[in-house]
Amino acid sequence: MLKKIKKTQKGPSMIEVALGACLSVALGVVLGAAYMVARPVTKVTSIPKDAPSSSIYYIEGAKDLNRTGIADKRKQFTNGESVVVDEGELNAFFSLLSARAVPTSAKPKAGDKAPPPPPPAEAKVIDTSALNARIRESKIQFGDTVTINAFGFSYSFICQAVGTFSKHGSEYEFDPDSFMVGGCPVQRLILIRSYVMNHLLFPTAPPDDVAAAWSRLTDVTLDGSKLRLTMP
Repeated sequence: MLKKIKKTQKGPSMIEVALGACLSVALGVVLGAAYMVARPVTKVTSIPKDAPSSSIYYIEGAKDLNRTGIADKRKQFTNGESVVVDEGELNAFFSLLSARAVPTSAKPKAGDKAPPPPPPAEAKVIDTSALNARIRESKIQFGDTVTINAFGFSYSFICQAVGTFSKHGSEYEFDPDSFMVGGCPVQRLILIRSYVMNHLLFPTAPPDDVAAAWSRLTDVTLDGSKLRLTMP
């Protein structure tokens, strides 16, 4: 009986203290990251003069979606030719890629009964807009708007990354100098940076022919406001 009383009078064990401390730290990190993500990001056409250092801005690249040359550039590229593209052409391609990822229903033939209306689409937990590219001063910026839908709430923020391309193994990959999720900088979080970038910025895989052509590139350079893709 005395042994049981003494046992109940003891405080928490070292393991319980350590677990509680770890949970507290983890909760603090999550809340801190959420606060940073929620910092306002202002979409502008140019950085204002005398802008406060704490302000965060986002400038979209040109959306010249009526370009007719993007199909020809893609054909040249997938046939093994070197190409030079600008941000308008890139954004036309990204717009087509985003549309390809959205399923469409087939049109009914004459005489067919009208199909029943499709069920309402369920909101994705993580929903992204079409990727946008902006090329300036030999740097490329990728950005989009991300919407989080969870527990009956919806929150949107801008995700943007600026950097260049470098070769990793046998292929060229995008290397961000800066990566902002809302107002939270994540470029230094090496362990989760690639995971976050792939899910928020690049969730849609490129077409197989484009991916195969990309793997054959011998050089990827940003020349002023142009992207040069060099084939062997």
